[in-house]
Formats: sequence, structure tokens, C-alpha cells
Amino acid sequence: MVPFSFTGEEWLLGADRWLFRPRDRALLLADLHLEKASFFARHGQLLPPYDSRATLERVALAIRETGARRVFCLGDNFHDDEGPARLEPHAAGMLAALTRAVDWVWIVGNHDESAEFGAEAAALGALVDEIEVDGVILRHRARRGETRPELSGHFHPRLRIDVDGRRIARPCLVASSDDAGGGRMILPAFGALTGGMDAADPAILAALQPARAIDALVPAGGRVAQFPLWRAAA
Repeated sequence: MVPFSFTGEEWLLGADRWLFRPRDRALLLADLHLEKASFFARHGQLLPPYDSRATLERVALAIRETGARRVFCLGDNFHDDEGPARLEPHAAGMLAALTRAVDWVWIVGNHDESAEFGAEAAALGALVDEIEVDGVILRHRARRGETRPELSGHFHPRLRIDVDGRRIARPCLVASSDDAGGGRMILPAFGALTGGMDAADPAILAALQPARAIDALVPAGGRVAQFPLWRAAA
């Protein structure tokens, strides 16, 4: 994990696609998409049914690595309405243990709007549409026109670059800065089977307006590497 500055304080960015604020020991994860494999299996595309277990094992590792006492999941927590009911016993036990070990907050995403998810989440932590924590807005999808510090998910950003003639894609954090000295960030998807959208896609750039600059951030070599995506006209 590598440090960087956001909202005037130090945060940590993990190589495994998580964000951590040391001040309140808060771990932030976006787009778990639990039970995605079983969803596709029900529709004829057979995938190994262990994505939820793999994702939750990585959540447990991130909690141990950071010493987190709070976890905020920024929406699209299950892949579909019936996902909680499909959790196999081992994964269900892992999730129950994790939500007992720390303060857990589920933020509702576009995949989480059903009553089934609401009932499951209520038994495993707090459920909110969005929440403000120490001056930072946490929500699922970045809200265009937002001028307060904001953390979100939804887009699954991936940085695509050419290296020695090869096209490489890596999950990344997308961060904007504005003329007021604030900023907003879109986290990469954390789930084991989540794909991604080009970090420079117009939909991502539009969601982070107004901005002065938008960059992709990737942990590399003990530091955060910054790749420009968009700059305001002079």
C-alpha cells in the first residue's frame, strides 16, 4: 500500500484495489459484485462458482493488512437481486464473520435496489443510499456537478496504455482536482469477476465535472503513478 494526499490528509492505496484512510481506520471498497459467476451460470454461461469466496478472502486480507475498523462498500455489492440467497454456506459464513468483526456500511448501487438485498444487508450492517463521513461524500455513482469531496465506484475504471508494443490494462483509481482545491475519486472495482471501462471514457470524464484535471492513479514501485487523462482548456 502506498500513501497519497486527498482532502488535505494522507490516504493509502492498495495494490489490490482498495482505499484506506488511516485517521479513522476506514477501508473503502467498490463493486464487489458477489455471486456474479452463479448469475451467469443460471443463464447458461458456466463459470467456476467461487468468485464470492475469492472476493471475500481478499476483503479479509485487506482488513488484516490495514487494521481497518470500518468498511464502506460503495455499491453493486451483489451482482443481482437474488445474489444473497445464492451464497454458498462457506461464503455466507465468511461474510457474516467479516461484518461482525468491523463496523460495516453497505451503500446502495444500481444492482442493489431490491427488497431482497435490503433485508440481507440490514442483518449484516448498515444500509444507506449515500453517506457523508468527515466531509467526504460516499456514494455509488459520481454525481456530475458535485463540488464537495466525493468517493464513488460504478464505472470499474481501468488504465489502458501501450508498453513496448503491448496493450496493458490495469484497474486504477480516477481522481479529479478543481479550482477550489478539492477533488473527487472513482475507485476501481474490487470484485473477482469485474471487468472494466477505459479510464478515459467520456462517461467517466463527464461524471467528474467540473474539474481542472483528471488523472488515473496506479500504485507502482512504492509510490502512486499518475497518468493524465483530461485537462481543462487554458
